[in-house]
Amino acid sequence: MIEDDLELAQIITDYLKSFDIEVTNIDSPYTGLSMISVNKDFELLILDLTLPEIDGLELIPKIREKSDIPIIISSARDDILDKVMGLERGADDYLPKPYNPRELQARIKTILKRMDSNSSKSKDDNTPISIFEVRENDMQIYFKGEALTLTLAEYDILKLLIQRNHGVVAREDFIYASDNIEDDSSLKNIDVIISRIRTKLSRIDDSKTYIKSVRGIGYQLI
Repeated sequence: MIEDDLELAQIITDYLKSFDIEVTNIDSPYTGLSMISVNKDFELLILDLTLPEIDGLELIPKIREKSDIPIIISSARDDILDKVMGLERGADDYLPKPYNPRELQARIKTILKRMDSNSSKSKDDNTPISIFEVRENDMQIYFKGEALTLTLAEYDILKLLIQRNHGVVAREDFIYASDNIEDDSSLKNIDVIISRIRTKLSRIDDSKTYIKSVRGIGYQLI
């Protein structure tokens, strides 16, 4: 957990310990980023936004360059723009303060359960081997038989590209088709999300670029 309110961090740590969830508290965002890069045993990150040294919204892309660790934003900033930007930049959930620690525990449990499900399915010999497979019942997309770890916005965008069956998708279409991307989001944010999806695809197959930019319009799955 990256949280500079040490009293709150201790309260959350003590509470989650009763559910056998071990928390490491860090009040420096850059120290937290370094620990995530080195220690691959961390399963989830609870991230405050109002931090010393760097704003949490600016930290998320730096984390995503190094790790796919699930991120729950825990912040007193309840502005809708902060929530939208946090989710679009790669966070998995947003929990505005103050909140009941029980709700945080429930959200952690849900995310970790989903991650465990992804891991087991990716190892399942019966998983169909195809380029892309969309499983809408559990909101998962498989690429060449491996489950992708996607945020809700990333899932919506890649799903739409797949559904268009190699057709060109305008940037505006992504915003209108997704409940997880606000209507007033900058079209530039779509480019950022596409870039993150490309990175995740390249970790499985870097032999080619599967999402093509169409100048002045949007993107196409090839």
